[in-house]
Amino acid sequence: MSNAKPFSQACENNKQPILNHLKTVLQECQHVLEIGSGTGQHAVYFAANMPQLIWQCSDRSENIPGIQSWLAGTTLPAPLTLDVRDENWPNQQYDAIFSANTLHIMDWPEVELFFNKVDKQLNANALLCIYGPFKYGGEFTSPSNADFDLWLKRNNPVSGIRDFEAIRELAAHARFQLVADHTMPANNQLLIWQRLAKPL
Repeated sequence: MSNAKPFSQACENNKQPILNHLKTVLQECQHVLEIGSGTGQHAVYFAANMPQLIWQCSDRSENIPGIQSWLAGTTLPAPLTLDVRDENWPNQQYDAIFSANTLHIMDWPEVELFFNKVDKQLNANALLCIYGPFKYGGEFTSPSNADFDLWLKRNNPVSGIRDFEAIRELAAHARFQLVADHTMPANNQLLIWQRLAKPL
């Protein structure tokens, strides 16, 4: 069995463009929870370039060993085992949550759970940063995204690129206000949401 670390070329390609925005967005933050850390590449790169942050990885159990291999030799905390369907999430609140390329993998009930639960994990005025492809007005932003959506559905019929408007509605219901929508390379977006104060 190979002991090679898992590797995502997409992570390698998009880490710097994402960092360019996160360095500004997260400059006042200290504790960040990453949901769906995948290989762990983003965490290692972002933490090295934003040393003021305590970057907490999390993912489903099958991905934890790969993340641990990337985190070896760093000062990052051990990754948390977390599935959006879990009853219990981390017993901590964070200044920001980051998640990349996850919403199109989850089924729609899991996307709804994601937004229901992330609100409870965030401090007042905290940030939610979501990276990935989206449709706008029901239309794909590129032919390659349309092809990617077909590929996703062939592998899992309940997955697929999500409609921005539907995500915005879920976010609003969970008390998040969109503060930025950045167009990124490879036909992706970086959506930045801010948690609204609870009504009096």
